[in-house]
Amino acid sequence: MKYAIKIHKISTVDELENSWNIDDYKELLTLFELPDTETTDIPELRELLFMAIADKEPSEAARIVLEYKLSDTLNKGQLDSLSYEMLVDKISEEYPKIELHCSLFKINQLLYKAFNGTFPSAKATIVDFEITPLLNSDANITKEIVLKSFAKNLDSHNIILRLFNKQLTAEEAFEEADDIIWSLQKKETGYRLITSDYFMSKDEFLQPEFDAKILLFEEE
Repeated sequence: MKYAIKIHKISTVDELENSWNIDDYKELLTLFELPDTETTDIPELRELLFMAIADKEPSEAARIVLEYKLSDTLNKGQLDSLSYEMLVDKISEEYPKIELHCSLFKINQLLYKAFNGTFPSAKATIVDFEITPLLNSDANITKEIVLKSFAKNLDSHNIILRLFNKQLTAEEAFEEADDIIWSLQKKETGYRLITSDYFMSKDEFLQPEFDAKILLFEEE
């Protein structure tokens, strides 16, 4: 299959909009022993939470937020380990379960801002682009199609090219694509993808417009 891609904008951010909603802030405030907050103003809730978080030791605060967000996924021992590892490592990039990278990024950046830099800061990449199927290619644009297309336009040192060569060449199924791309949204003028700067950084993109010929894995 072949696609034409036109990149409109690439942004590097240290926080994603709407990572936390009103209910999240209120639940976290309760966990940080500041319950019964009447306001529904997100900036005010955020400020209150930051003050409550900063009253705790960093590892203890990390443990509380991790448990709130990931207790359905990770066990007590894993949560305890992460609460300390987050203080020294960019865990949202290094954790072996890629499906948790997005959640860990949101947690990490909340703690990073609350503690004024005690935690390492991570980055995310946002790309606004158009993608056009060529030669009767599949018009149902998936994360796999986008990721394989973008891989054709990345610097040779990019980590996706190094770690997922067999998936990119369709020798193996590319199940990780759904987790490498955190979000793929249809917009009025095309699409927006969000991923970790670890997987795709702004300076790794080669051209603003390019054609990409890709293969999809087919089970025998």
